[in-house]
Amino acid sequence: MHKYNLEQRTPLAGILLPMIADFARSLTMACSVDAPSLKDLPKVATDLKSQLEGFNQSCLRDVDTNEKIVLPSAEDVAAEKTQKSLFDGIEKFDATRLKHTETQEKNPLPDKDVVAAEKQHQNLLDGVEHFDKSQMKHTTTEEKNPLPPIEAIEAEKEKNKFLNGIENFDPTKLKHTETCEKNPLPTKDVIEQEKTA
Repeated sequence: MHKYNLEQRTPLAGILLPMIADFARSLTMACSVDAPSLKDLPKVATDLKSQLEGFNQSCLRDVDTNEKIVLPSAEDVAAEKTQKSLFDGIEKFDATRLKHTETQEKNPLPDKDVVAAEKQHQNLLDGVEHFDKSQMKHTTTEEKNPLPPIEAIEAEKEKNKFLNGIENFDPTKLKHTETCEKNPLPTKDVIEQEKTA
């Protein structure tokens, strides 16, 4: 049997799986090609079974666990190397390797027309905000649209009353009348006489 030292970071499956694999390998080597019959298999003694069920853990010996430092993975080493090379490149940067370039002004100052238009706009805003009412002249208001005369008002009232009478006409107020035919149609004899004449 192998003796394994437990580490703080080692999962339980990492310990048990190798032990199980070793045990299975030893069983497969010991067994013959033919499967043994039931009578050939060893019998478990009843006293062993009772000992396993009533096992006392105080019989076990204390073993000190040895903590081992786990080595970093390849990705951690590669990341640390790239970070170190970046820091070294920044600390030991050689400014003489830079090329001289001419600076180009991308945001030029505004020309005269833009400045004049902005000043005019600003003067208008200042004139509205700080308007001096004392410079205004007093004027008298004249009414250009006086009220219509009384005759025009009365005529409009009559017209409205007439229109309301037409719009709101109630046919139930009408009286029933009999119609008399005053212009009867001519008979056949009269029509024949007119044709011959």
